[in-house]
This record gives sequence, C-alpha cells and structure tokens, in this order.
Amino acid sequence: MNELIVPVVAQELEVTKRTIESGRVRITKQVHERVEAVAEPLERERVFVERVAINQVVAEPPATRQEGDTLIVPVVEEVLVVEKRLVLKEELHITRVRSVEMSPPEHVTLRSEEVQVERTPPRGRDGG
Repeated sequence: MNELIVPVVAQELEVTKRTIESGRVRITKQVHERVEAVAEPLERERVFVERVAINQVVAEPPATRQEGDTLIVPVVEEVLVVEKRLVLKEELHITRVRSVEMSPPEHVTLRSEEVQVERTPPRGRDGG
C-alpha cells in the first residue's frame, strides 16, 4: 500500500504601524483690552445714640429691649441713701439708619484673548 503525503500550508500575517505626519497647525493668539466703567451700590449703616434720662427707682435691672429699629439698653447705678436702691438712670436708644449709595464709576481694564488656528501641509510631502 502506498502512502500519500499531503502537505498542510498555513499563512501568517504580520501587521506593523508607523506614525506619519498628516499636517501641521499654527496657532496665534492676540490679547485685546477694553476699558469698562463699573458702578456698584454700597450699603452704609449709621448708628445714633440718644441718652434719655429716666431717674426712676427700680427693684432689678431692666432687660435690654428692641422697639422697632431702636435697641434700648438700660443703664443703672446704685445710689447710696438710707437704703440701697436700684435707680434706672437712663436708657440708650440706638437707632440704625441704612442707606444705599452708588459708588463712583471706576475704569477697569479687561482683557480677552483671540486664538486663530491655521492648518499647513506636512513637511516633505507633495500637495496630493
């Protein structure tokens, strides 16, 4: 009996990569300046203190109290007589007055940047 030999062939593939230049980019930047006037409201608060004479005998110090926009702070002193008494000497009436004023315009320099992109063909390649 004769033997038949059949060759088996296999192909292999080898893949490689390489980097090529496909184009170039040139970037230019410009800085622009502009002057703008800025005015902002500014809040101001003033305090007025009014001394109100009371001169009234009290058994204990009165508490600080609020009447509308006015804070009333009792001021007491001990007066020596035949007996010691607590006398409400005066109250401080503290009133807040709030106002809003526009600040004077100020000139402020603001900058912004502008970028331009220009594509150029790669070096050493034909136009096509």
